[in-house]
Amino acid sequence: MSDLQEAWADLLRRRPAFRDSLTIYGDILEGWARWSPPRPLALAPSPEAWRGSWERGTPLVAEAAGALRAADVEDLVGGAMEVLARAEPALAPALQRFAQAWDRGAIGPAALLPARGRIGSSASEASGLGADAVAFLAGASLRPALEALFAPARQHLAASGWSLGICPFCGSPPGFIDVVEDGRRVLACHLCGGAWPFAKLRCPFCGVEGAAHQVRLTPEEAREEGYLVSACRECRGYIKEVDRRARWNAGPPLVEDWGSPHFDLVAHRQGYWRPVPSIVQLAR
Repeated sequence: MSDLQEAWADLLRRRPAFRDSLTIYGDILEGWARWSPPRPLALAPSPEAWRGSWERGTPLVAEAAGALRAADVEDLVGGAMEVLARAEPALAPALQRFAQAWDRGAIGPAALLPARGRIGSSASEASGLGADAVAFLAGASLRPALEALFAPARQHLAASGWSLGICPFCGSPPGFIDVVEDGRRVLACHLCGGAWPFAKLRCPFCGVEGAAHQVRLTPEEAREEGYLVSACRECRGYIKEVDRRARWNAGPPLVEDWGSPHFDLVAHRQGYWRPVPSIVQLAR
């Protein structure tokens, strides 16, 4: 069992009411645990080039697009499509068209990578999959490969001064926030597993800064110590966060996000949106 699978099992023990409704996530984690890369995927070491990209405000997504081949992630993408079709049968025809385009070579891994903070390209959406479904498919398939790909670059980020609200590695919008022991806010990327510090009072989605623009949602029906929804009054984007000073036993960001659909429901009811979709959005 992988570390993420163990953390997921622990979360379901804490929140047993979600066990049946969130089986899709357990299936995704099982597929990731079975996968092994058909060839070495790590980026060739190029620290100076990476730092240069980060200093220009450019993530390493182009390097990923150039390095990944369809065969590298075919099992991951195929497995994610099967899981998604079981969870949302209405998507099956569009997923079939996507699979046919993939087999023809008309769509490849690059079509699932972020562009300008948006996950998935117009080529993917041409299959009939909406933006949320494309982003969900990307998040359900690419992470193991991107983790391996970006592993050599992780240690070189600290000195770059990266301050944007997109992942410095894959360019994805963040999926979760950790508040760590010294009170710093750390954004987490679900697509590749990256993490980076971020300004406390800035919206990661539109960049507006200041307490007047931010709202913290902690409604009674979803109140849990250490957890809240951080939302922006300007762009109406939201992201969940956990304060690890209060919730020391919280799991990895991906697990905590997937395992808290009750917070997503609260945010959606109040008219907020998220760029990294949850199963709640697909089921609406």
